[in-house]
Amino acid sequence: MAAILGKKLGMTQVFREDGTVTPVTVIEAGPCKVTAVREPDRDGYAAVQLAFGEVKQGKLSKGEEGHLKKAGAAPMRHLVEFRDEDLGAEEAPKIGDDVTVASFEAGQKVKVSGTSIGKGFQGGIKRHNFSRGPVSHGSHNVRAPGSIGASTFPARVFKGMKMPGQMGNKRVTQKGLEVAEVDAERNLLLIKGSVPGSRNAVVEVRTDG
Repeated sequence: MAAILGKKLGMTQVFREDGTVTPVTVIEAGPCKVTAVREPDRDGYAAVQLAFGEVKQGKLSKGEEGHLKKAGAAPMRHLVEFRDEDLGAEEAPKIGDDVTVASFEAGQKVKVSGTSIGKGFQGGIKRHNFSRGPVSHGSHNVRAPGSIGASTFPARVFKGMKMPGQMGNKRVTQKGLEVAEVDAERNLLLIKGSVPGSRNAVVEVRTDG
């Protein structure tokens, strides 16, 4: 199973040989450096840690820079662990290895994880697809959510009640996506359709298996 970190550049479209147009999301994926390998005997679980997003020297703490330097990596902003991943390589990944888009191929099914676009504080109609009450004959229940709890018992509002609140800005995983093209020279992944996250947001791409 292949996995990589990348930055969402935006959306465009590509033309197929038969003339059809396919909307795609362009992701600048990698190259990522393997900075840690977790083993079940030592750490209690199996995972591979990747680093992405090079920054200037001094932008990270000394502990972070030392961790990356031990793996032969430049200062990088983002560190993400992928559990039970072999990164698409024939051999087990080792600290210091480079991970590129070459581990993916066109037509492959992938899933993309990212932070959804924040939409601020929203009401129940927009946030939960509720419908409003009637607006005729002086009705006052157009905007009100209605009853949300009892009186004497339980005398509180249950957790998880669908009410107004912050919308978006949460981790979302989109499954069943398809790799349209792989540009290894420019480290680009073209994924059919849209993926979670705003422009320039960091996303995680892994094979959907």
